[in-house]
Amino acid sequence: MNEFTKQIAESISEHLPLEADETEKMLEVPPKMDMGDYAFPCFSFAKSMKKAPAAIAAEIAQNMKIPALVKEVKGAGPYLNFFIDRAEFTKRFLTRAIERTLDYGCSKSGAGKTVVVDFSSPNIAKPFGIGHLRSTVIGGALCRIFEALGYNVVGINHLGDWGTQIGKMMVAFKRWEDGEKFKADPIAHSYELYKKFHSEAEKDPALEEEARDYFKRLEGGDPEAKAFWQRFMDISMSEFKRVYEKLGVRFDHFTGESFYNDKTEKTIELLKKKGLASESDGALVVDLGKEMPPCLLRKADGATLYATRDLAAAIYRHEQFDFDLCLYVVGYPQELHFRQFFKVLKLAGFDWSDNMNHVPFGHILGMSTRKGTLVLLDEVLNEAVSRASEIIAEKNPDLDNPAEVAEAIGVGAVIFNDLKNSRAKDVNFDWNAILSFDGETGPYIQYSHVRFAGLLRHFEGEPPSPDSVDFGLLSEPEEWQLVRDIEKWPSVIAQAAAEFEPSVISTYLLLIASDFNRFYQKHRIVGDDESLTAARLALVMALKNVLARGLSMLGMKALEKM
Repeated sequence: MNEFTKQIAESISEHLPLEADETEKMLEVPPKMDMGDYAFPCFSFAKSMKKAPAAIAAEIAQNMKIPALVKEVKGAGPYLNFFIDRAEFTKRFLTRAIERTLDYGCSKSGAGKTVVVDFSSPNIAKPFGIGHLRSTVIGGALCRIFEALGYNVVGINHLGDWGTQIGKMMVAFKRWEDGEKFKADPIAHSYELYKKFHSEAEKDPALEEEARDYFKRLEGGDPEAKAFWQRFMDISMSEFKRVYEKLGVRFDHFTGESFYNDKTEKTIELLKKKGLASESDGALVVDLGKEMPPCLLRKADGATLYATRDLAAAIYRHEQFDFDLCLYVVGYPQELHFRQFFKVLKLAGFDWSDNMNHVPFGHILGMSTRKGTLVLLDEVLNEAVSRASEIIAEKNPDLDNPAEVAEAIGVGAVIFNDLKNSRAKDVNFDWNAILSFDGETGPYIQYSHVRFAGLLRHFEGEPPSPDSVDFGLLSEPEEWQLVRDIEKWPSVIAQAAAEFEPSVISTYLLLIASDFNRFYQKHRIVGDDESLTAARLALVMALKNVLARGLSMLGMKALEKM
């Protein structure tokens, strides 16, 4: 809570036809510190009050009661400028950030509410490719962000474990499986067979029909087909969980497409009863009018599709979790699919469909690995850790735990490179750039935390307790900027959740690191003045706590040394 803006808003609202909470949303931070700490624009009231904005500002400044936490109010043209008690502001927000440690900025605004996050969703019997990195790290970050706001978060991995692709794998295994290769590396051999199927199918189209038939057998519960499917599931889950552990990502449910196989017919019957499903060239569709193409529920051969299973999944999830929000972290190319199936739910009378959101993202560009064209996520992470190890060996060869630190830096660098910009943008992947200790990188943010830890570690004696600190001594412009940064943290978390945008957190962490760097270049932390040293160390403690929590929300480790 920012009691400073609350008091200002309540005082302004006594003179305007506007509620205090709406007034508070209109408060701005002036572009220069000498212009005040908060500003209120009066432009939007000129018409209703029949006065010039500057006249409104001057009148309110003259007549309003100055709040207890405000020292001065000035009319500056069309703005009301407020100069607050900075020492009290600093004391309150730094004390909260220190005493609440990693919980500062968190809230209970989501208490009693449930958010379902559908993310990652790789295909079974295939290697975990770089293409699934974005959904995995964006979804993982969103789960942690909503958890920080008190939501009950349900993370779901909607595995690609159904459909004609499974039939193709079954045909490939029956025809070309090499037992020794499978034993040596089951995922690699499975992928090799999948590629062979496609190359052979170009020469023999009958293979495609055979794959469709095999999948229909699986849908029908054929024992042999089910045994193949279970085999693919077992080897895939073992591989997926190993990669997720590296990324620090967890799921509450691994309920893939197959889980909804026995629920699709019920969903289709429901849509028929509501008069939404109709036949078209032998297939079953829902007509969505001129707005978009029809949603295909069942093909002419009787096989179901992604949309059918997604509809069944959505209904099941609402029945099971009674969610207040349901997010699908899936790339932009699937935008039409989500528009279609959300629309079908809406037409079916499910008002909760308004709470379902597609959270799209761009592509990864410029990706390459040592092994060539097949880009495996595991290979990328291993490469990042290897390169981080080389940097550590050069910069800090005496580090106690180099392997652990290299893992944290390498994996963290890949994650931060993905999350530092708006998810809507494509991600450029440049090995040298992402592992740099300068610029907008994960190692730069982690190093900032290390620097905070080092300053506190090298101080002789116990870190100062907030109740013994004279926060009024933090009067330099660079110090005030850092205090203002710390105050923003709760609203940053709330904004990231509201926009489904982890980059809001990343951008904020870069701001903290950059502002501290400017402060550190101009001022000593530990000096001869014990009271000033205590105040600056308190500032460092607050910054360290905020940075550590921000890193953890992104799925990165806050290191003490590197």
